[in-house]
Amino acid sequence: MKQHISLGVVCLARTTFDFNAAAEIYGGIKEELKNLEQVTCHFIDNLLIEVEDARAAAKELATKNLDGIIVISGTFHLGHLVLELDKVIKKPIYLWGLNELPYNGGKIRLNSVCGVNLNASNLYKSGNRKYYASIGDTVDENWIDAIRINTALSNAHVGIAGFRAHGFFNLGIDELNSFGEMGLILDHYELSDIYDVMVTEEEIQNKLEKLKNTFDISGITDAQLSKVAELSAKLKRLVDLKGLTGLAIRCWPEFAATYGIAPCAAMSLLQAEDYILGCEGDVEGTLSMIAHKAVGAETPFLADLSQVDIEQNFALMWHCGVAPCNLWDGKCTRSLDSYHAGGKGVTAGFVMKDGEVMISRIDSSQGKIRLFMQMGTAIPMDKLLTGTYAKVVFENPISEVLNKVIYNGIAHHVSMVYGNYSKAFEIFAKIKGWEIIR
Repeated sequence: MKQHISLGVVCLARTTFDFNAAAEIYGGIKEELKNLEQVTCHFIDNLLIEVEDARAAAKELATKNLDGIIVISGTFHLGHLVLELDKVIKKPIYLWGLNELPYNGGKIRLNSVCGVNLNASNLYKSGNRKYYASIGDTVDENWIDAIRINTALSNAHVGIAGFRAHGFFNLGIDELNSFGEMGLILDHYELSDIYDVMVTEEEIQNKLEKLKNTFDISGITDAQLSKVAELSAKLKRLVDLKGLTGLAIRCWPEFAATYGIAPCAAMSLLQAEDYILGCEGDVEGTLSMIAHKAVGAETPFLADLSQVDIEQNFALMWHCGVAPCNLWDGKCTRSLDSYHAGGKGVTAGFVMKDGEVMISRIDSSQGKIRLFMQMGTAIPMDKLLTGTYAKVVFENPISEVLNKVIYNGIAHHVSMVYGNYSKAFEIFAKIKGWEIIR
C-alpha cells in the first residue's frame, strides 16, 4: 500500500480571462483528485483571485497538516497569490498549468501556462526550489508519489540494532545531517534487545509452519529451523512493539555466534510480510527501502552489485540469502542453507523472478546526500550458487553503471524492487535539492 498523504488544492484566476471556464474545469479536477489512492485532498472551493483570497486560503490550509499543495493556474493571475500561500504553508508546491481552450472571438481564454511561468519565476527568485510544474488535463501522479517518499522518510521511525557491520565504514551516517535533510531520528538497540524479546509458542509455531511451507529445509537441522522460526517471531515482535518503520541490523560478525544462527533466513521471511529490514546495519539502505515502499513497490530489499560481466553486459545482484521469499522465480527450489558463519548461516537460497527492476540508494558523502538509481531487467538464470540473486541487464551498459558506482563512491548496497518508479524519485530528489546519479 502506498504512503498516505494530505494535499491542499487551490485554483488561481483573474477576471480579465475566462474565469468561469476555469471554475468549471476546476470542478472536474476536484472530482478526479478525490479518487487518488491514499490521498486526502483539502480543497479551497472558490477560485483565488484577490490577494485577500490567497491569505484566507493559506490560513485555512495551514491547519490541515499538509504534505504538499497543488496550485492550479486556472487562468493567468496575480503573482502575489502563490507567494502568499508559500509564505504560510511552506510545503512542496505543484504548479499545474491547463491546456489552452479554443479561442473565443480572437482572445486567449486562460493563459494558464503564463501563470505557471510567473509562479515558477517568483518562487525560484525567492529561493524556493521545492516546486514542480506540468501542463495537462490530469495531475502528474509522479509528483504525488514524490511527496509520498518525502512524507514517508520524514515520518519514519527507524532503528539500528547493534552497529554497522565490521569494517563497513561507508555505511555510517551523519545522524544530525540526516535529521536536517529528512527528519530522521535514529533509535539504537542492542542485539540482545532482539534476543531477549519474549514471544509465545504460538508465534514461533506460526513462523515454523510458514518456513516449512515456503522452503526446502533438508539442508539444515531441526534445531536450526527452530532457531529461524524463533528469531522470525522475535524480530517481528520487536519491530511491532517499537513501532518501527524499518530496522537496520548488524547481522555479522557476532550475531551467529551469540544467537546461534545468522538472521538472513528470518529476514527473508519477514520482508515477504512487508517488514523493512536492512542488512549489515545499513541505515541509508533501509531508508532507500522505505522510499521504495512509499510509492507502492513490493517488498524492497538490499542487494549487492556482486558480479559484473562486461562482455555479456549483465550484473549479478546478489546477497547472502536475505531477499524476500515472495520474489522467487517460481522455478528453482527455494532452500534454507547453512553455508557460512561456520555452518550457522541459515540463509535463503533462490533465483529471483524475471521482470523490470529498479535499483536506488539514498547515499551520503562528505555532508551531501545523493540519490543513485538505475533501471534494468532481471532475466532468467539457473540456480547456480547459494544466496538470493537476479541476473540483471541495465538500461546503461554495465561498464557505465559500475563506473558511476565506483567514481561517485556509492555504498555497496542498493534497494532493489520490481517496477519503474524513477520519475517519482527524480522529482523527489529535485524537491530535496539532491544530486541524482544515474
